[in-house]
Formats: sequence, C-alpha cells, structure tokens
Amino acid sequence: MRTGKIFNRFTRIYIPANTAELAAVPSRGGVGVLRRLFEPLGYSVESDRHVLDGRFPDWGESPYHAIRLAAEVKLRDLLSHLYVLIPVLDDDKHYWVGEDEVEKLLRRGEGWLAGHPERALIAERYLKHRRSLVDAALTRLLDEDQPGADEIRTFRDEEEEVIEKPLRLNDLRLDTVHQALSHAGAKRVLDLGCGEGKLLRHLLKDRTFDEIVGVDASHRALEIAHQRLHLERLPERDTKRIRLLHVALTYRDRRLEGYDAAALVEVIEHLDAPRLRALELERTVFECAKPETVVLTTPNREFNARFETLPEGRFRHRDHRFEWTRGQFRTWAEGIAARFGYAVEFVPVGPEDAELGPPTQMAVFRR
Repeated sequence: MRTGKIFNRFTRIYIPANTAELAAVPSRGGVGVLRRLFEPLGYSVESDRHVLDGRFPDWGESPYHAIRLAAEVKLRDLLSHLYVLIPVLDDDKHYWVGEDEVEKLLRRGEGWLAGHPERALIAERYLKHRRSLVDAALTRLLDEDQPGADEIRTFRDEEEEVIEKPLRLNDLRLDTVHQALSHAGAKRVLDLGCGEGKLLRHLLKDRTFDEIVGVDASHRALEIAHQRLHLERLPERDTKRIRLLHVALTYRDRRLEGYDAAALVEVIEHLDAPRLRALELERTVFECAKPETVVLTTPNREFNARFETLPEGRFRHRDHRFEWTRGQFRTWAEGIAARFGYAVEFVPVGPEDAELGPPTQMAVFRR
C-alpha cells in the first residue's frame, strides 16, 4: 500500500505504509464479521468500537468501529476490497439496489470474491438481501470462477454429445436454426448463450448475414469461442461481421436491441425454471431486445426414452435444470407469444418418432 489519504462522504481512510485505518465504519455483527470478511484476504484486523456518546457512557456502544487493516497488498486491490466490503459491513445500502449492482459486485470482486469463504454473506448484504439478485450473482461466480468449472462443463457437454451422436443431433440443430434465420431474411443476428461458438462458426460461412454477435455470461466460454473461430486470423471482411459480448441473459443490455433475429440454441434448460417464470429471460429477450424473429430450441423430454445410453429419468446434460415435454414447451411458448406480441410456429428437429415426437423441439417466434 502507498502512504496517503483517501476520503469519502462517510468514512475517512488513512493509509500509512502497509496499513489502512478507517476511522468510523459500521459493522453489523461486530468484530467477528470484520474478521470473517477481511482475514481470508490476507489482512490482520484490529478494531476499537466507538461508544454512542462519550459524555453518556451508560448509553453503551455504537455500531461504529475504528478499524486498522495491515497487509502486503496492492493499493488497487485494497480499494476493490473496501468498495465491496464497506457496504457489506453496513448491511444497509441507502439507495435502490437493482440488476446493475450485480454487475458492480462481479466487476469489483473479480479475482477474489469467488474464492472467498463468505461469498454468500457478501452477496446477500451487498445486494440488500434481494434473493433473485443474490442467486444470479452466486450462480455466475461459481459458473465462471470455481476451480475446475471449465473442465466439468466440457466433460458434461461431451457426455450429452455422446448420447445424441447416433442421430447427429447437434449438426441437425445447427442446420435447422440456420435455415430458420435465413428464411426470416435476417441480416443482423444474435446468438444468445453462444457458448464456445458452434452456431457462430456455422453462420459465419453464410455471407448473407451482415452482422453476427455471440453473447454469453461466461468469460471463459467467450475466450474459447474466440480461439475456435480464429478471430485474429480471419480476413478483415469477416472480422467486421462478427463480435463477442459478455452479457448475462437475465439482465437487460441495450447493446442487444435492434437486431433482426436472435437464436437461443439449447439455452433455456440450463436456467432455473423459477427464473423463467419470473420472466427474467423472457423480458430481456422478448420485451427489451425484441428482435423481429427469435429461434429457440430445447430438448424434448419424451424422446429421451429412445436414447439407449441414457438412464431412465436422467436428463441429457447434468447441468440441465429441466427438460420439457412437447405440451409443456408449447404452453410456455404460446404464453410468451401472447404476452409480447409474437406469433409462434413449432418445428421438429431430428427424426420424428410417431409416438414420442422429435428429439429436439424448436419454436420460431415472429413479431
């Protein structure tokens, strides 16, 4: 740490060499919470609790502490820790907490929050105990930053591919989605939940698409997509046509507005059903981004009985939160269309079983 002073409206912070002294910080939960938050980050913590009023000792102690933190850390890391943890100590943000606070928490907590043993407490307090926001933040933290998460995800993707491989289902899905986007006359296309870029590679070969944007909540998935698309080696005419965006699909982002079409290929089943019912993804895509055409695929659970290698009652992918029957999917999609002003058409993907339907079901929404 560097020597100097930092001030804000509420807290005065002195920073002599290798220490930070905070003159008055509220700590709901006392010194125990202070230690739980700062010691895992490598700080030694000293604290003196202020009395409510020195003239009236019988009034007892206030929630405010004078805190001294000592550690060998970079100043920028200290400031990131304080930016997140001071509001957590207070446990009472004095302004409206919305979706943008999740982004702030993840941005300021990058590199340290995912591995913090009190990450759940930090998320709950920082996001003012708003359960939907807390769940979203923790899901993204664990998905992107948990050690081994990428390897686990890749292994599970491969498991699903092995189950579906006899039907060449992945290729059939990409071909069918491509055809639907082309039939819609789309020039500017979003691939929402693009993962490692399989559909992007497919679309990039078709020069009728002027702009192709891959969107995913996982930094790592986008890095892999960048590598597999060989973006740094593409001719200039193609690099101008494609780009990647880091965006969580359950939060509105104005960069997604104004496109002709959006594809969600095997995405919704990876989200918790309550989040779909709460219209988080629905509003983000159909109300806010509102492309003219939305092409969406998801597994048909009924067809699972035809996969010889899939144990009865198990989903095709271990990260799937649900897999819908044809009736359940139709009910959901028709509800979406009615609420947001779209017409919907259902298209089978893959060989259709007379009794159980196709292995993949697709809905094409048109505004």
